[in-house]
Amino acid sequence: MDRFHLMSVFVAVAEEESFAGGARRLGMSPPAVTRAIAMLEEHLGIKVLTRTTRFVRATDAGLRYLESARRIIAEAEEADEAAAGVHAAPRGHLAVTAPVLFGSIYVMPGIVDYLKRYPDVSVSAMFLDRVVNLMEEGLDVGVRIGELPDSTMRAIRVGHVRRVVCAAPEYLKQYGMLNEPQDLVTHRVICAIPVSPANEWRFGTGKMLESVKIVPRLTVTNNDAAIQAALQGLGVTRLMSYQIAAHLAAGRLTRVLADYEPPPLPIHVLHREGRQPSAKVRSFVDLLVERLRADIALS
Repeated sequence: MDRFHLMSVFVAVAEEESFAGGARRLGMSPPAVTRAIAMLEEHLGIKVLTRTTRFVRATDAGLRYLESARRIIAEAEEADEAAAGVHAAPRGHLAVTAPVLFGSIYVMPGIVDYLKRYPDVSVSAMFLDRVVNLMEEGLDVGVRIGELPDSTMRAIRVGHVRRVVCAAPEYLKQYGMLNEPQDLVTHRVICAIPVSPANEWRFGTGKMLESVKIVPRLTVTNNDAAIQAALQGLGVTRLMSYQIAAHLAAGRLTRVLADYEPPPLPIHVLHREGRQPSAKVRSFVDLLVERLRADIALS
């Protein structure tokens, strides 16, 4: 019994939450994956996965084993690459996360470029508008917008974005320009929850901090929906500068209250700290950092 192989199969199935998905990732047949998990559970004397007709999930004991298994596999990969030297070609599977629109606009082109350069690597991209724990969810690289808490992650700053209030020119022509934050109370407001989760928008900083209670005409859970509503002239919305950069440049949206904007939010590329990052992580981080730092919309 190859325990390392069984461990690798378990990690693939647990992360894909599917025997078929784990089999595809590893290039194995589903029956072979099922047998490997059965052998692992027999060896450990515990159930590491809960199976139903709808999903596969790690048990509590399986989650503890998953964390250890990921660490062991990562250390083995580091050892392999240390033996091969710093010029080892990237290979294996890379898992990446970023906010939804940022991932689509800025990270996905980098992933495509990366896959074209390195044919022995496959990538899973998880684009979500929530904070993702790289360690807990088995991810290699993440993009985070906002201040970072202390962690064991290595963080590389690549730029910044701002919270921007905007509206369509047609709307502003009909309802008037906003000159100060309190003007929002007389306007139709579109609230995008991922950017402004509370109905209180804050402007400025320090002694110049000002808060405005918002009564939204429309509340959406998706930033793109807020953009579309603003483009159609429904009202004023608040979004991240990168999300609307193309619309501002084309004149489809107009930036308002720029003098009252809060301080910019930093953008970092994160990866799990290790004694020596694997070639697949190191090469992807280098490529992504270079691309993001060169983008004028993020500087």
